[in-house]
Amino acid sequence: MSLKNPVMTASGTFGYGLEFADFIDLSQLGGIIVKGTTLHAREGNDYPRMAETASGMLNCVGLQNKGVDYFCQHIYPTIKDLDTNVIVNVSGSSPEDYAECAARVDSLERIPAIELNISCPNVKQGGMAFGVTTQGAAAVVKAVRARYHKTLIVKLSPNVTNIADIARACEAEGADSVSLINTLMGMAVDIERRKPLLSIATGGLSGPAVKPVALRMVWQVAKAVKIPVIGLGGICTATDAIEFLMVGATAIEVGTANFLDPAITVKIRDGINDWLDSHGCKSVQEIIGEI
Repeated sequence: MSLKNPVMTASGTFGYGLEFADFIDLSQLGGIIVKGTTLHAREGNDYPRMAETASGMLNCVGLQNKGVDYFCQHIYPTIKDLDTNVIVNVSGSSPEDYAECAARVDSLERIPAIELNISCPNVKQGGMAFGVTTQGAAAVVKAVRARYHKTLIVKLSPNVTNIADIARACEAEGADSVSLINTLMGMAVDIERRKPLLSIATGGLSGPAVKPVALRMVWQVAKAVKIPVIGLGGICTATDAIEFLMVGATAIEVGTANFLDPAITVKIRDGINDWLDSHGCKSVQEIIGEI
């Protein structure tokens, strides 16, 4: 899969893309990764499920969506002609769930890739996320690879001991690319109510607070695998994006920053171009993996 530029949007922060069409020209993006899609409809977690925190935010939305069949029948027709790569983020509760959901997306002609969210809990193994063990990650990728025939991106969880091992396991089972990082587990407390701010107590931390962790993990993974690496986690400026490219990311995703400025993706793209011009670089390829 080729991108017209390295700037994409992170799943769950950009809706299905059309929500941002009033703010930016969507064709100026390298790709749009739509919100998490599951085999069956999900209501998500109870409210409150978002909370602001220092240099970031917590969320426990819980993958609310109407299911892959609804996506195929109602959402896909409205976004299939967008002049950019539209990528579906796929989630599940078992390898079979992931594989069936991916297979249904596989039939959609104008969707060139999926991004597997392996940070989901494995219901058959006591709720531990697939992505925190090499065996769990490999099982999902293997099942999906058998039924999905286009570009397969695997989104890695940072809540692990050695993320390079997880990346290598995904590569060995046929992943075409890995993206990282997904959110870090966090928590916030309302001291007046003496309760957690989120309905299920914990949630995923995103935003500038996670950037140093994300940058380190992208650097480690880029050196550990031969497949392309997509970097994300706290990217708010062109400088942030360039850092990820320099440590080995081929492309980047912008997430939480979309809530602060709905036009931030295009500003980051323009900022990368300005930096390349001012430093005499003819292509972004010249800086990828420099560090």
